[in-house]
Amino acid sequence: MFLDIPKISATNSETEPDRLERLSRVYGYAAALSDMDGNSDFCAKVAKLHDHKGNLVVIWYEQPTARELTYFLRAWQSRMGDESSNIEHALMLRELPEAEGESDA
Repeated sequence: MFLDIPKISATNSETEPDRLERLSRVYGYAAALSDMDGNSDFCAKVAKLHDHKGNLVVIWYEQPTARELTYFLRAWQSRMGDESSNIEHALMLRELPEAEGESDA
């Protein structure tokens, strides 16, 4: 079983908790599409999902393929999502390790 699901957040989730449920459904939809494609790498690439006033923001650990982008497009356009194509994709920034011998001195 895959347990590393992405972080899920939404603007106004305290007053509109259904936004978080919607993101869970969208992630499940996208994951099912990837599974149907035999794409076993997909789930490990997704870092975060955020719903910002009806705009889906997907943050990736690594560059998604064009096909992987369509998984979220189809899911967000469906009745499980927002029924729109308002999606933004971005790569998560990773901190570079500090070089040996460097210090804050």
